[in-house]
Amino acid sequence: MTDMDASNDLPRVTLDGTPLRVADLVALADRRARVFVPDHTLETVERAHRTLLAARDSGIVYGANTGVGANRGVPVVDDADDLTPDEERREQAAHGLRLLRSHASGIGEVEDDRVTRAALVVRLNQLLAGGSGISPGVVQGLLAAVRSDSLPTLHRTGSIGTGDLTALAELALTLIGEFPWRSGGVPPVVFTETDSLPFMSSSAVTLATTALAADVAARQLDAATVVAALSFRALRGSPEAFDPQVHAARPHPGQVREAARLRWLTEPLDGEPLPVARLQDPFGLRASPQVHAPARTALGVLLDALDRELGGPAENPLVVDDGVRHHGQFHLATLAWSLDAARIGLHPVFSLSTSRLGLLMRADMTGLPPFLAATRRNATSSGLMIVEYVAQDALAHMRIDATPVTSASISVSLGLEEHASFAIQSTRLLTSMVRSSGAVLAVELFAAVRALQMAPDRVAGTRLLPVFERLVALIDPSTDDRPLGADIARMEAELPTLGAALRDCPA
Repeated sequence: MTDMDASNDLPRVTLDGTPLRVADLVALADRRARVFVPDHTLETVERAHRTLLAARDSGIVYGANTGVGANRGVPVVDDADDLTPDEERREQAAHGLRLLRSHASGIGEVEDDRVTRAALVVRLNQLLAGGSGISPGVVQGLLAAVRSDSLPTLHRTGSIGTGDLTALAELALTLIGEFPWRSGGVPPVVFTETDSLPFMSSSAVTLATTALAADVAARQLDAATVVAALSFRALRGSPEAFDPQVHAARPHPGQVREAARLRWLTEPLDGEPLPVARLQDPFGLRASPQVHAPARTALGVLLDALDRELGGPAENPLVVDDGVRHHGQFHLATLAWSLDAARIGLHPVFSLSTSRLGLLMRADMTGLPPFLAATRRNATSSGLMIVEYVAQDALAHMRIDATPVTSASISVSLGLEEHASFAIQSTRLLTSMVRSSGAVLAVELFAAVRALQMAPDRVAGTRLLPVFERLVALIDPSTDDRPLGADIARMEAELPTLGAALRDCPA
């Protein structure tokens, strides 16, 4: 939920423990919005905290008065009858600190500012749902960190998809004051004797990383449709491949919609058919709907899973109205499977992009000089020859990034935790994939714009013309042999904007 904050004219995102939209989380990660927390959510946190304390005092609650993992049957205080209530609470508080210190053992690279900022927002929203039983002071401390853009150091290696325990222990020790803030800072937060496990019991870093990568992937899929359409016109493709009757014959809904988008972009506005170069095109031109549609479907499943994960509590144990429940809700099997499916679905889209790029290099396909070079002055000109190598390098990385992770198996904590989703590994592969796919798509876009620069009549009279005119103005107009990296970088920077060309498409 967003509205405008009059104090600084930034959209205001309400966090209240209900599902958080990916677009809102991305805006907060990019500092294009600010957080608002209604008072009633803090009251929910207070009630849940009292419920947890009552459950602990009247029975056994995992992590509150027991150890964790294989130590789940070991009481925190063995000789409670010999201790005063204050001494017992001190023992439990000491246990909580030991728990945080022992788990704050992540190594490797440090999460960047966007992921860290998004992770803090996700964790805050989860805690506001009231299922953790955490004390209100911790929530208020985390809220202060989010509002002041204070960022901890979170290491990347240490999670297996059953909670980001190491990173969240690092966050907790930063809030307490034992670890330094990487930037900014808030006054030290007091963790009560039952706060440590509830605070760590989350996959906030995984969810934040997934949301940011999925947002990029969604924009790239829209861009891929527009880029494919530009190449289609540059190569004088046959519109029969997008004909409604063709797709009605085997009507996969996503495929029908993708064909309609490509048809809408490439068809002449005046109804006069544009010249077609061939009776039947290569797969790169006529199979785009079939290849793009499953990628959109898989990404839609991932985004749907995120909608459920980005709101509501998942802590173990979970505080409910009449006490606590111990469970496996922290297991991210659905998200991990959706991530694997999304990566597998995305790879063919960009593989097809390199197919079209290869076609754009061929004089027999374009009717233009080989490699779209200025061969009238120099027959040995390399033109865009090398960009195929650039795209294939990036695609090779994507091929590795498409490998599924959910087939893995583990056994940890003395064999008592014998399964994991590895969702965090899958989402980091998605992050890597969308980074490489941007390069692949930018190379094809540059080549398509260069081809249309040589033959602008092929895009005239279509909805693609304004897109082409904007893009061609950004590249060096010379077709002589020269370094091409700057032009490709400009095209990559424009990819997030290309989806606007589909805004009015009825499909």
